[in-house]
Amino acid sequence: MKIGVQAAELRDLDGSRSLLQSGFWGAFRQRLGWRAHPFLCTYREREFSLLVLRRPLPLGLALAYVPHGPELEAAIVDRERFLVDLAAALKPYLSRCLFLRFDLPWGSEGLGNPPPDLERTRDLYKAPMDVQPPSTVILDLSAEEARLLAAMKSKTRYNIGLADKKGVGISIVRSPGGLQNLEPALAEWYRLYRETARRDRITLHGEGYYKSLFALAGSYGAGAPELYLLTARHEGELLAGIIVAMKGEGAWYLYGASSDRKRNLMPNYALQWRAIRLARERGCRFYDLFGIPPDEDPQHPMHGLFRFKTGFGGRVINRPGCYDVRYRPLLYRLYRGAEGLRSAYFRRWRKRLAGNRINSVVRGS
Repeated sequence: MKIGVQAAELRDLDGSRSLLQSGFWGAFRQRLGWRAHPFLCTYREREFSLLVLRRPLPLGLALAYVPHGPELEAAIVDRERFLVDLAAALKPYLSRCLFLRFDLPWGSEGLGNPPPDLERTRDLYKAPMDVQPPSTVILDLSAEEARLLAAMKSKTRYNIGLADKKGVGISIVRSPGGLQNLEPALAEWYRLYRETARRDRITLHGEGYYKSLFALAGSYGAGAPELYLLTARHEGELLAGIIVAMKGEGAWYLYGASSDRKRNLMPNYALQWRAIRLARERGCRFYDLFGIPPDEDPQHPMHGLFRFKTGFGGRVINRPGCYDVRYRPLLYRLYRGAEGLRSAYFRRWRKRLAGNRINSVVRGS
């Protein structure tokens, strides 16, 4: 069935349920060297918006990427055919792109319930690596606080209470609003983030990335998410901090940093509980903890992260990850081979170097 596509404005996408499919996110990625292409599409008399990000490559070439889109799962009959047809409809707008990568938002629910793989076709391939973590934990915020606490693991409830009992305090800086306090707080948080990156051997963006994110939230106007920097302190000492975005019905945990000092005071649990309560106060209906390992494997280098996030209860969602529709078959094969080598190298050394710690998940493009 034919898919209709027409170019749109970024603000036409600000009603998206997903932060990564919003016009705001497209505007933010443009500040980082990508080009944002917003579209309004039709399929089986259903309308949907779509954000495609285009990144330049050498020799005037480019790749295209759809973060957590399209948001149209219920209406799709043949997923493989739909993605290939959608990519074909978008191709005239994506000049000199080797391929279009879909980071699919569709998923199955439940621990140990992986989503079915899409069937490989002549033009559709599973990507060598995923951009966003395919699995996540999502909390339903429509429940009362007492029910949210009751749904958590007992150790998580205990740690939340321990942090409160020991006097861990939470400070909040918001954008838009509160910008006069943002720069020093963000600079202090970033120093802790660098400490976290060295300890846990993760990559991170430069400080300007986070400043730009908050600055755009303050200047974008209607349609921007509210960004919050929450920090946990004890006797004036910064112990941990997280960045959370809230937009429409959704809240997303984006970035986190923590100190090696006073970990026994459980500041990370206090931060997440405060963020959950804040999201409920703001009217959000779900809180996405954004990224866990695919299953409860004690040998996985991020097993500590899995235990931490699943301890808050909620639904485990498993997505299929990234799939590519190729536009230039020969050049795509060359790029895919290089990316596959890079992915294998990264996975091997990450498993060798990373410790079994609670870590932050760095949002990709």
